[in-house]
Amino acid sequence: MRPEVLGEWVDLTREFIFRNSGQTYNGVPVMASNMDTVGTFEMAITLAKYGLFTTIHKHYSIDAWKEFAAKHPDKLNNIAASSGMAAGDLQKLESIIEAVPDLRYICLDVANGYSEFFVQFLRDVRKKFPSHVIMAGNVVTGEMVEELILSGADIIKVGIGPGSVCTTRKKTGIGYPQLSAVIECADAAHGLGGHIISDGGCTCPGDVAKAFGAGADFVMIGGMLAGHTESGGEMIEKNGKKFKLFYGMSSATAMQKHAGHVAEYRASEGKTVEIEYRGDAAHTVQDILGGIRSTCTYVGASKLKELSRRTTFIRVTQQMNEVFSPFNKSS
Repeated sequence: MRPEVLGEWVDLTREFIFRNSGQTYNGVPVMASNMDTVGTFEMAITLAKYGLFTTIHKHYSIDAWKEFAAKHPDKLNNIAASSGMAAGDLQKLESIIEAVPDLRYICLDVANGYSEFFVQFLRDVRKKFPSHVIMAGNVVTGEMVEELILSGADIIKVGIGPGSVCTTRKKTGIGYPQLSAVIECADAAHGLGGHIISDGGCTCPGDVAKAFGAGADFVMIGGMLAGHTESGGEMIEKNGKKFKLFYGMSSATAMQKHAGHVAEYRASEGKTVEIEYRGDAAHTVQDILGGIRSTCTYVGASKLKELSRRTTFIRVTQQMNEVFSPFNKSS
């Protein structure tokens, strides 16, 4: 049977029972990042049609949450409310959950998950919301994955520096190769009955498949979902073409927008780019899911669940033959 026909039979849904909340997840474990140019309510509506998940960015008002929940109650199982640990963040998170009691997922997102303050913050959130699924990060080592799971997290966000609009590695010298981080962190999490999200570094459907092959339970994507109708970011027109702004959440653009300035004690750790307008996100979603299905057929996996057990990684110096890349307008 041809691979394209076999692909129709590949099951991309996963079911997870989470260690600390006891909740059950069922869906296609690809997530939109909680960046304000990606993790929008509009994106959540589109992605939920395919069983995908959206971590909603933390800058929506309580009224906006109420309106979304009233209009789209069936989408609440496919979204998470995001929170940092700045002053007022926990209070706002409490207000969101009070306003939308059917919301089951919380995403605690900080750039640096290696702090006692963050661990205590996680413990406080778990105490307040014992039955909610909590995602927490970002970290890149097995020891910290274990610490966060034991402190109450169900799913750990893994990735420091791999994002397309992240400059942390350049500005700070801090980071970890994403594939290595996923392999090591997945092993640590699964040993405790926890789960991980591979967050960052995906530029094409093949990268998403590799993250799953490395042991990630969920894969979070940002840049691949930027520039669409459902994406946030200002629309710009230049020379008859439309572009959308896409920026890192630690960039000067994001900090100026949400805090009014870049704090004097730190540097911007993100960049701002203009992405040519891509139209509806559905086309990109279908491309991603089609690529993962084909990956599964190549390695003989009938289910996404089997992919990591059928994956072998080989170190290479060149992944693709790029001779015609400058002339290819369709990829």
